[in-house]
Amino acid sequence: MSSYTSNARTEFDQEIIDIVDYVRKFKVESSIAYTTARNCLIDTLGCGLEALEYPACKKLMGPIVPGTLVPNGAKVPGTQFQLDPVQAAFNIGAMIRWLDFNDTWLAAEWGHPSDNLGGILAVADWLSRNNVAAGKKPLPMKDVLTAMIKAHEIQGCIALENSFNKVGLDHVVLVKVASTAVVANMLGLTRDEMLNAVSLAWVDGQALRTYRHSPNTGSRKSWAAGDATSRAVRLALMAKTGEMGYPSVLTAKTWGFYDVLFKGQPFKFQRKYESYVMENVLFKISFPAEFHSQTAVEAAMTMHAQLVKAGKSVDDIKQITIRTHEACIRIIDKKGPLNNPADRDHCIQYMVAVPLIFGRLTAADYEDKVASDKRIDVLRDKIVCVEDPAFTKDYHDPKKRSIANAMTVEFKDGKKLKEIVVEYPVGHARRRKEGIPLLEAKFKTNLARQFPIKQQQIILDVSLDQAMLEKMAVHEYVDLYVI
Repeated sequence: MSSYTSNARTEFDQEIIDIVDYVRKFKVESSIAYTTARNCLIDTLGCGLEALEYPACKKLMGPIVPGTLVPNGAKVPGTQFQLDPVQAAFNIGAMIRWLDFNDTWLAAEWGHPSDNLGGILAVADWLSRNNVAAGKKPLPMKDVLTAMIKAHEIQGCIALENSFNKVGLDHVVLVKVASTAVVANMLGLTRDEMLNAVSLAWVDGQALRTYRHSPNTGSRKSWAAGDATSRAVRLALMAKTGEMGYPSVLTAKTWGFYDVLFKGQPFKFQRKYESYVMENVLFKISFPAEFHSQTAVEAAMTMHAQLVKAGKSVDDIKQITIRTHEACIRIIDKKGPLNNPADRDHCIQYMVAVPLIFGRLTAADYEDKVASDKRIDVLRDKIVCVEDPAFTKDYHDPKKRSIANAMTVEFKDGKKLKEIVVEYPVGHARRRKEGIPLLEAKFKTNLARQFPIKQQQIILDVSLDQAMLEKMAVHEYVDLYVI
């Protein structure tokens, strides 16, 4: 008796249908989501402007082939490059992620939803310029904000209950999927073409987390999202030509994503797609540090002031204990040598030691010049992380989503300073009132890194006015950032 496999085509997986129908049909009504998206836009672009001060990032900017000119191409903020939308998406995506300073979403999976801005802004700018060249209306910036809200929602809602890191995959798979969906819609693909495009994103071989973890931590983690969002643009453009899709890419027995890469388990969903993620996204406002350490760094800054007040130095410290949550220990609890900036900004001991010694933590503090200070490694060896199950529980609680860290310092003479507990970082939704003025100040600082005063003010006047920004043509807004 022979056996055979049915070759009958199935309908598209429901998970793909839900993404596409959400992007096509859902109307965002939340004013909070749009306000947060505007703040996210300026913060994300500001992170990119700061990254351009670092040669390791800047060397990746520009066309693949030097000297390539693209009429009506997408422009890269903070540069003079005008590129095809795929390469522009890579440029923008790489620069905004480079310093680990853009927004964050923490759940079963972690990630940075504003990574999607690389593809969104590149495509919107390219379409807007070509529309004008053809005598049509340009795209308004509100379209960019809407796409950001929806990309955040897709990436964030999938991340709520599904851990890609536990099967060794990097979270940028969700950047690729979310970017593909919203970019395909911006490009005017039909529903069938969008289904094809999103299936193509899932069928890609997905990135391993190798470059985020010892002993291989490296700079790819800083451009992985740029790679993902640019790949999304390419796949959407291919689907627009009529390239076929793969309906059961997730659920196909043996050969589908679930069986090959997700241990046979289907995705779980906590909520339907709306605008929840953008409304509750976490901003990195004070420190360019992996987000699970943000509250620890806040505690370290407070502790630094207490050390000074008590007339103590880090040399007097016997041990530092950090009560933390499980995800923090799994990702950034590191001992041993740290080989490069990418290694250091994913080590909680390093990110705590620097502010305890210097009273600061900036992107420059991950570079070799600062890292060569022997006091840092001496202090790192005195820092111990222990999981607090209550912190882990509150981390996963959808009503709290805390990122708590608590720090205790014990001195060689046996004395201790009172434990400092920080549950929610300044970029948390629960601290928006406190955080937004600081976020705007961060944006102003980053504008000043690249532009003269007059140009800074023009950008600020538009960027801080919700109504004005939403109405402005995309290409005109991007032109404000040209060097």
